[in-house]
Amino acid sequence: MEMLMLVMLVMPMVMVSERSMVRAEEDEVEEEDEGTVEEEEGAEAGDEAGTEEDESNKTTSPDADTVILFTKPPGTSNLELPAGQISEFLVGFTNKGDQEMIVDSMEASLRYPMDFTFHLQNFSAINYVKSVKSKQQATVAYSFIPADAFAGRPIGLTINLHYRDAAGNFFIDPVFNETVQIVEFDEGFDTETFFMYVCIFGLAILCLFLVFNFLSGKKGGARPKPVETGTNGSDVDFEWIPKTNLRTPGSGKTSPRQRKAKNSAGSDSD
Repeated sequence: MEMLMLVMLVMPMVMVSERSMVRAEEDEVEEEDEGTVEEEEGAEAGDEAGTEEDESNKTTSPDADTVILFTKPPGTSNLELPAGQISEFLVGFTNKGDQEMIVDSMEASLRYPMDFTFHLQNFSAINYVKSVKSKQQATVAYSFIPADAFAGRPIGLTINLHYRDAAGNFFIDPVFNETVQIVEFDEGFDTETFFMYVCIFGLAILCLFLVFNFLSGKKGGARPKPVETGTNGSDVDFEWIPKTNLRTPGSGKTSPRQRKAKNSAGSDSD
């Protein structure tokens, strides 16, 4: 009897606890479902916000198309730009829309290759303010000189073209945003080597000139002295001279000793 009463008292409590457990499980399931629905709604809202942000951050116009061509050095990929020398390129702009567009300016800069937000060298912007009508094209040129300090290093090159449409909307088109190689300039004609060869050639000519002068002076010192022969044996015409005035060679010549002896003999006779 006592056992029966005890069972009757315990049974309602067990049933109540089971019902509470079932209700707790149902509440948890409902909370999980609500959380999943909220997460899905949040993801959809995030996708929509991301799409809106992408559209708002879009820097190019769908009605414009650009192309770049490097003329010095030629090419568009795997570029090797010489340090300290002029690099040139052309940018073609095509207006595919129905309204007129204006190409305002273009700028270039060298960036750190591991982080393109870090600027290493900024180049001056060139203003064009060139109007491009609908369905027409225009070409603009730009040139810059990479610093000598970047020789032998990979550097990021960023080129931005600024333009606007007729409604006043401004756009920025990154026509080039890649890593290039800065190389040392290899001159085909080395001026230092040229002047060195010129100096060597001049010294060789000078040495040859000195040796020639020395040999010429030595040979000139060994030459015999010229002897004056007077008019003896020369073809002289004596026909116009009277024969009484002509003397045979040596007939009227006396030595100084003979003249002295003759003068002394004449003085003794006196």
